[in-house]
Amino acid sequence: MDSSRSATVPGMPAAMDRIGKFEVIREIGKGATSAVFQAYDPFQNRQVAIKVVFPEALVDKEHGRRYRKLFVTEASLAGKLSHPHIVAIFDAVAGEDLSYIVMEYVEGTTLEQYTRHDRLLPVQKIVEICYKCARALDYAARQGVIHRDIKPANVLITGESDIKISDFGAALTLAAQTTQVSGVGSPAYMSPEQVKEQALTHQTDIFSLGVLMYQLLTGRLPFQGTNNYSMIYQIINVEPPRPGQFRSDLPPRIEAIVMRALQKSTAERYATWEEFAHDLVVALGAEHKLEHGFAESEKFDTLRKLDFFRQFSDVELWEVLRLATWRKHPRDTLLIQEGDIGSSFFILISGQVKVVKQEKLLNLLKGGECFGEMAYLGKQKFQRSASVISIADTALIEIRAETLTKASEICRHHFHGAFLELLVDRLTMANLRLSQLLTDRNVSVF
Repeated sequence: MDSSRSATVPGMPAAMDRIGKFEVIREIGKGATSAVFQAYDPFQNRQVAIKVVFPEALVDKEHGRRYRKLFVTEASLAGKLSHPHIVAIFDAVAGEDLSYIVMEYVEGTTLEQYTRHDRLLPVQKIVEICYKCARALDYAARQGVIHRDIKPANVLITGESDIKISDFGAALTLAAQTTQVSGVGSPAYMSPEQVKEQALTHQTDIFSLGVLMYQLLTGRLPFQGTNNYSMIYQIINVEPPRPGQFRSDLPPRIEAIVMRALQKSTAERYATWEEFAHDLVVALGAEHKLEHGFAESEKFDTLRKLDFFRQFSDVELWEVLRLATWRKHPRDTLLIQEGDIGSSFFILISGQVKVVKQEKLLNLLKGGECFGEMAYLGKQKFQRSASVISIADTALIEIRAETLTKASEICRHHFHGAFLELLVDRLTMANLRLSQLLTDRNVSVF
């Protein structure tokens, strides 16, 4: 193995080709207490990232206890946070010679480079990123985890706007029975209650995400000081300048969202992640533009409101987004032709369609309902038994049966449950119609 694949860790041999069972590929980065390496897991046949803690950091007389606690906190989350926008922690090893955490490897960079004045992202992309962060942190909060160190360096971006939140070493685990480390985090992104070392809730992460959003939009921090003490004073006592002063293309509604997230009083700040995320979507006009190519945040929010997806968790909805194709059709479009062979089913997002068999009207379907599901339930290429035609401008999602078979088991389970509810409702309606038909026929006879 050549030297480019060797890991260097203070306090350890000059170079390592392996960390445990993992084959080291390269060093990704290094901090004051740890180094991160890209490695290969031959047992799972995947790339991983490994954070190796410097041995001297754990035995440091002044800070060793804190570093050990932060390591244990992050290690304790192995396998507990499963979300498409959170870096997965696979394993942790605390040995006498080497302590490390094995994580999901993410090909990309952090948001730090997009906080510079000459590298600012478009407003819509920033809102998209913050929406995904909000959804991921909402998920973590519902698992009893508060991150406490949200900042650009801890958010990885890959592709156009796909993100992963990393570094849960400073996390507060509400269900933990052990004493939590206080005074952790990055001062510039801390909430007033955090710098005061008061009891924390998920609202501290809401404030920190507000700081991050402000910085991505303007290229500057909302609170600035020459040292940490000055910074802390401003966080507690000074109102930040409105971000619109530094970015002329910033819509007022988005500025208002940032300022509300940065409220010093938790009573005036966003009370829930759901409320925060909803405002981000509405600010982009999600309720008025449903078309091909619109943002994932808008798609997610749209699905979240549909009754069909009532039992789906946020994680499963993100999975649905990856499986589905989004389409928009004008009135009088033939969506399914009777007699054709097809493997797709459809869920109406908006508009209305009619179901017709041999030119006889069978049903009218509106937003939130689905059709063509027998192509999936039949487990094979299915001959369509009726035609489906749009009777208004219609938006829908299409999912191919063979694609859904690749989804997670829990996601497929919820589709089965939704289809079962749908079939029961349709049978009930059919029985009511049949009963009414027989009643009317009996009346006509007498």
